[in-house]
Amino acid sequence: MRWWKVLGLAGVAGVAATGVVIARAERRRQAYTPDEIRTRLRARLEEPPEDDLKPADAPAGLSAGAFSDMPAAPGDRRSLSGRLRDRADRLRSLLRREGG
Repeated sequence: MRWWKVLGLAGVAGVAATGVVIARAERRRQAYTPDEIRTRLRARLEEPPEDDLKPADAPAGLSAGAFSDMPAAPGDRRSLSGRLRDRADRLRSLLRREGG
């Protein structure tokens, strides 16, 4: 068999595997009743926000908010939306100072 045939078969297998993963996730998502979804959302709402959680290496008595001025480390696990929100807040405060 030629190498391009093997490559083509590998591509087809990859597409099929991706389809299986997507179908499973969709089936799991649709298996919840509206009451189960509502219960899960309420439980997530009652959890403390991420800003109130203490990092493992923080001294006792300090919340994660105490470290918000520190630049993100290369392996920072904060979500992209959280980092973008922080940058947008900084930009807004700079614009307010300039009168813009």
